[in-house]
Amino acid sequence: MGLKTPSFRLDGKQALVIGASSGIGRASAVALGEYGATVTAVARREDALAKTLAMIEVVGGSASAVVLDVKDLAAVSNLVASRGPFDILLNAAGMARHAPALQTTEEDFTEVTNLNFKSAYFLAQAVAQGLIDAGRGGSLITISSQMGHTGGVERAVYAGTKHALEGMTKSMAIEWGKYGIRVNTICPTFIHTELTASTLDDPKKVHWIEEKIKLGRIGRVEDIMGAVVYLASEASALVTGSSLLIDGGWTAG
Repeated sequence: MGLKTPSFRLDGKQALVIGASSGIGRASAVALGEYGATVTAVARREDALAKTLAMIEVVGGSASAVVLDVKDLAAVSNLVASRGPFDILLNAAGMARHAPALQTTEEDFTEVTNLNFKSAYFLAQAVAQGLIDAGRGGSLITISSQMGHTGGVERAVYAGTKHALEGMTKSMAIEWGKYGIRVNTICPTFIHTELTASTLDDPKKVHWIEEKIKLGRIGRVEDIMGAVVYLASEASALVTGSSLLIDGGWTAG
């Protein structure tokens, strides 16, 4: 009897992509659409979402847009109830307000934790409940960070939320495995996006970052796209509670 590689195709799957208006979220939406999933692209900026839909169309995919703030938990619940169940969740919503730990304000702490952790938690909960009610398995993917596995100067709050995502992911994977729901994170290093532009515009910071990345270059969103397809597809059918580090060797030593 021969062997056959499990398919990376996502035909017939419904994918919910949060933070789809730019950067890793947009690239993930395009990747999922290219491999056959029907994508619901969600973000706060309608004009930017329109660009994402156009990019998905170019690669032959099918998608629709929903303008929504993922911190609005009631709106998220309504979206999942009305458009789900979603076979795939890709949550790329996140933010950072970097500052020395001694200078962290309560406002910044609350804003970052509400988006990076609280909204991610209840989004995953809503999608998982929809799948369980429908008697279906699925793949839930959160864009975490290499900072979920290490610390960083002026990043105590940001790294704290990413460590929280890692613990959340492992715990949800344990609880929901019996339903066929897989829960994983992708943990990138610095990637060229709108959110990292202010850091990567500084040559000294770029030099420091490139010294830390063993492959010697800052990442591109294309470096994430294959991982998204892998974790969303049957090719990763036995992968859950895991972190896929795409950090160029940063955390290796």
